[in-house]
Amino acid sequence: MLTSQIGPFLVASFILCVTPGPGVTFIVTRSLAEGRRAGLGSVVGVALGNSVSALAAAFGLAAVFAVSAVAFQVVRYAGAAYLVYLGVQALRGAGRTDIESGQRSPGRVVRDGLAVATLNPKTALFFAAFVPQFVSPGAGATAQTLALSLLFVVMALTTDSVYALAASSLAHRISGGALKRAGRFVSGGVYIGLGALAAVGGGPSRA
Repeated sequence: MLTSQIGPFLVASFILCVTPGPGVTFIVTRSLAEGRRAGLGSVVGVALGNSVSALAAAFGLAAVFAVSAVAFQVVRYAGAAYLVYLGVQALRGAGRTDIESGQRSPGRVVRDGLAVATLNPKTALFFAAFVPQFVSPGAGATAQTLALSLLFVVMALTTDSVYALAASSLAHRISGGALKRAGRFVSGGVYIGLGALAAVGGGPSRA
């Protein structure tokens, strides 16, 4: 890997990481609705899902989505359906008392984030389209692609954590059951909206 490629890659990656996308929206919404633990758990889950997409891109699995419309649509609609499911669950929780609705377990929160990121085929296509621009020609292209992709994942994890902490800090100032239930209604609507966007969305994008 040429040293001259690292600087441009880091700059471009930072800009992409701080630009809010579906993944950031999911993390911020979860942080506002359920607090810091849920927000950071979502960050971990999304990072794990992005890592899966990075591996897929590095080893050529993203090419399957690029050439097979059926495979792309199946995964995309599965991801959209899962987001809608999360939205419905949030709306159902908004109608219950705080004691009844409670908070999801850390494992459940991480699993939700993992599923949302993994079931977004556009993330793998993003890595396949973006990272090769910074790979030096010659041997070791797969290793370079994998290394740069995982570096991007780490950067995204860092910036996503900042979003989660900022959003949860704001949520901490919100008191009162009525406001919290309203927040769950909002989060449910956001999840369903993200699901709809995922179902009709186009090409590669940063999750």
